[in-house]
Amino acid sequence: MTTRKRPVLLRLALAVLVGATLSAGARAETDDMHILIGSYTHDSDSPGVLRLRFDPAKGRIDPQPLQTLASHNPSWLVLDEQRGRLYATNENSPTHTDPVGRVSAWQLDSSGEHQLIGQNISLGDEPTHASLSHDGRYLFISNYGARPNPGGSLAVMPLAEDGQPLPVTQLLAHQPSGVHPERQQAAHVHSAVPSPDDKRLLVSDLGADQVFVYRYDPRNAERPLQPDEPASIELPAGSGPRHLVFHPNGKHAYLALELSAQVASFDYTNGNLIRRQLLDLKDVASEVRHSPGAIHTSADGRFLYVSDRGDYNHIIVFAIDSDGALREIQRRPTEGREPREFAIAPDGRFLLIANQLSDDVVVMGRDPDSGKLGETLQTLPVERPSDIKFLAKS
Repeated sequence: MTTRKRPVLLRLALAVLVGATLSAGARAETDDMHILIGSYTHDSDSPGVLRLRFDPAKGRIDPQPLQTLASHNPSWLVLDEQRGRLYATNENSPTHTDPVGRVSAWQLDSSGEHQLIGQNISLGDEPTHASLSHDGRYLFISNYGARPNPGGSLAVMPLAEDGQPLPVTQLLAHQPSGVHPERQQAAHVHSAVPSPDDKRLLVSDLGADQVFVYRYDPRNAERPLQPDEPASIELPAGSGPRHLVFHPNGKHAYLALELSAQVASFDYTNGNLIRRQLLDLKDVASEVRHSPGAIHTSADGRFLYVSDRGDYNHIIVFAIDSDGALREIQRRPTEGREPREFAIAPDGRFLLIANQLSDDVVVMGRDPDSGKLGETLQTLPVERPSDIKFLAKS
C-alpha cells in the first residue's frame, strides 16, 4: 500500500503570528494551562508525547512544544495528578519497531519537567487503554490484541511507591462472541474503568459483546480482581462495546458500542448496570460507515459527548436529563478524520479533538450552558494524535 508523506510534526506555517503577544487583558501566568498529546509513532515522525501550552482565555494551543517525551505509540495517557505522575500505554505489536506492548511512567520533577521513571511490559499486544485504581496502587491495562491468537486480555500492573510500573501479577481473558467474522473471533479488551467507589472494575470487551465486572480487593496484592456476581452484563450480539464512562454522580453510566454504532445508557447500583436506552447513531438506510470511539461527560454532568469516526467524523452531543436519560441535541463535524479522542477544557469553554488520520488537533468553542459546540478556533498539525489530557501548570 502506498503511504503519503505526512506533514512535519508541528508545522509552524510562518510559526507564530508576528507580534503575537499577550494583551493587557490576557490571563495571568497562574491561569496558564498545559496539555499532553499522545501520538502514534509507528509510520510517523512523532516523538510520542507532546507537552504544550494552552491559552484558556483565547482557546489556542501554542505550537511550540514545552517538552517532548520519546515513547513508542503512546495511545492512552493516564494522569495521577495527586502524585505528579503520567502513565502511557505503548500500543506496540509484532509489526512495529518495538514489538512488545508496554506501559511507561514519568514523574514531574521540581522544575515541572516530566522525567521517565520506569517501564514494564503489559503481557499482551496493543495495550490501548489503562486506568488507575483510586488508591494509586494498580494500573488496569486493556491489551486489545488485534491478532485472533492470542487475542486481547486485561492486565493488572502493580505500582511501586515511587510510581514505577512493576511486573504484571494478574492476567485475565474472556471468551469471544464470534458474531463479527473479523472483529470478534477473539477477546479484545478495549477499556477497564474503576467504579466511582473503587470497589469494582468494569471491563468492556469488544470481542465478547460483554462488560465484565470484577470486585477490587487490594488486600490480595497479587490478584486484586475477582469476578463479581453477576460477572458480566450481556450486550446485543455484534455490538462491540468500546469505552464506558460514569456520570459524575456515580448513578449512571454510558457505553459506546463500536460495531453497532450505538450508545447505551445505564443506571448503576452496587455493581449492577441496568440498561435503559440503546440509541442508534446512524440512519438505518444510510451506507455511511459509523464507528463510535471516545465518550465523555461534561464536568457538571449535564451533557454527554461521543466521537463518531469511520466515514462520518462527527461529535454527537446529548443532553443528560435529571434521571440520567439521554437526548440528542447536536451533531458537529470534527473538521478532520478519525476523531480518536477528545478533551473538554476545565472551564468547559473549549473542546479539543485528536483527529488521528488527518494529523491534527482541532480546538472548538463550547457553550457551557447549552452544551453545544461552536466555531473552530484552531487546527494544529500533529502527526497521528491518539489522546489529549489537560494538565494544570505546576
